[in-house]
Amino acid sequence: MAFRFLIVLLLGILMSLSVAQAGSVGFRTIRLADPDGRRDLSVALWYSTDQSDPVTLAGDNPAFIGIPVVENAVPDNTLRPLVVLSHGHGGNWRNQIWLAEALVSAGYRVAAPNHPGTTSRDRRPEEAARLWERPHDLSRVMDALLADPSLAGPVDPGRIAVIGHSLGGWTALALAGGRFDRARFAKACIQHPEMVASCRIAEEDGNMGLGTVERAALGQDMRDPRIRAAISLDLGLAQGFTPDSLAVISVPVLVIAAGDTSSALPTDLESGYLLNYLPKEGTESLRISDAAHFSFLSLCKPGATALLEDEHPGDGILCHDGGGRDREAIHKQVIDRVLLFLAAALR
Repeated sequence: MAFRFLIVLLLGILMSLSVAQAGSVGFRTIRLADPDGRRDLSVALWYSTDQSDPVTLAGDNPAFIGIPVVENAVPDNTLRPLVVLSHGHGGNWRNQIWLAEALVSAGYRVAAPNHPGTTSRDRRPEEAARLWERPHDLSRVMDALLADPSLAGPVDPGRIAVIGHSLGGWTALALAGGRFDRARFAKACIQHPEMVASCRIAEEDGNMGLGTVERAALGQDMRDPRIRAAISLDLGLAQGFTPDSLAVISVPVLVIAAGDTSSALPTDLESGYLLNYLPKEGTESLRISDAAHFSFLSLCKPGATALLEDEHPGDGILCHDGGGRDREAIHKQVIDRVLLFLAAALR
């Protein structure tokens, strides 16, 4: 027990040193062109910079609170680890800006693409059905940042992690080595009709009716060996991952789950499924009992629930938490655990 306490204390000191070394939060968006012209990527980048002005708000809108950044600032020249973020179905890079800010302040560089077909302003079932493209999107982002340090600063190729929320959590595990079996997932939807959210999304996006070629693409190994740690935030579609592929994932994994049992994304059947098969050594978990699925989105402004409901009935749930603490407190708990995990996993 004393040894474990010492390790935690040392990791905390290391994180504090990273904070001291990090400057202001720089921010820019870039576009990565697809040579085939089909899947261009809009990517948000957050990074340390020695510039301190002019400060603006990134990700701010009438419903959600943004974060202060120095837009288009020049990145610092320190070699730093990289975290790639993957948003959920119907989300966008703005969803985890609170986490991006904390990561940059702790010494990381952060990149988050919008995944074509599954973003808030780009909902195309034919593109969304190509789930295998999501991990490839993140690999393309890594390629770009490693090739051009002027974009977000020098990246340490041996210290790269992935974090994803909801369908982004699925993306993170696929990038770490999880392999998806569409037939297995379809069977799980029959056996567990309570998995409303995951099964509905798969059905609407056409993942249940894929042809032979598409099924093979979805079932391929999408692992990127540059990924040294993976974190899922209340992921979905977990039951499609084959137990054998989860059992041999060789990088540390942190599974964070919401505790809202009324959700259409049952924790025990999603995050709990991962924990049944991931290696016991190297896998950590955290279940936040008073968090709901959307507690991992940005902080809502006063009146945001009504505003969202007026624009799109049902969207008010985006500001719903579990009823215990406010979202800011939940975010702090997630940030503390994520930073502690990454400090050990990427040391």
